[in-house]
Amino acid sequence: MSWYRNTVWFVKGLREYTRGGYESASKHFNPADLEVNVAGKSFLITGSNSGIGKATAKEIAKRGGTVHLVCRNKERAEDAKGEIVTETGNQNVFLHIVDISNPKEIWKFAEQFKNEHKLNVLINNAGCMVNNRELTEDGLEKNFATNTLGTYILTTALLPLLEKEADARVITVSSGGMLVQKLNVSDLQSGSGTFDGTMVYAQNKTGNQSLHTYR
Repeated sequence: MSWYRNTVWFVKGLREYTRGGYESASKHFNPADLEVNVAGKSFLITGSNSGIGKATAKEIAKRGGTVHLVCRNKERAEDAKGEIVTETGNQNVFLHIVDISNPKEIWKFAEQFKNEHKLNVLINNAGCMVNNRELTEDGLEKNFATNTLGTYILTTALLPLLEKEADARVITVSSGGMLVQKLNVSDLQSGSGTFDGTMVYAQNKTGNQSLHTYR
């Protein structure tokens, strides 16, 4: 059954979750739906110095939103911020250096952020796929610490701030890979059996969905 499930979702993924799948689906987008003015609203985006995170930050900045970039690498983050400000002309782009795999660092950042800013939308985008089992300084498996635990801690810590705003949102970027893995609650940190970074990543994404559903 596991082999069949994986095969079905692999084929579906090739058709729908690739660049070609996006381009096919985008033909049915209504351009007017994308022209949204978000001036006066504040967005926090993790992992926003590249890829989906940076593209999202740039589009929000173009539409007048205040953007908080939460990144781990200071040099790359500063480059991303400069690019976003230059291309959009929006000066309301702020940078925060935070390692999402470090629970203490996340809590410290969130407490300070709550005292200094408002927040309308939290976008949990940061993630990693480490192919060999590595532990953080807190003894946490690195993929789990970043993709699942860090996301949960940041969301939980910022909920009181989000709840102050009308129509607040939490968006967690997921992956079609989660569809090939059931959540193994007895081994969330992948400490037993053969370690496969791709499958661990899929487990993490499944865990994210379960946590948000529970919440």
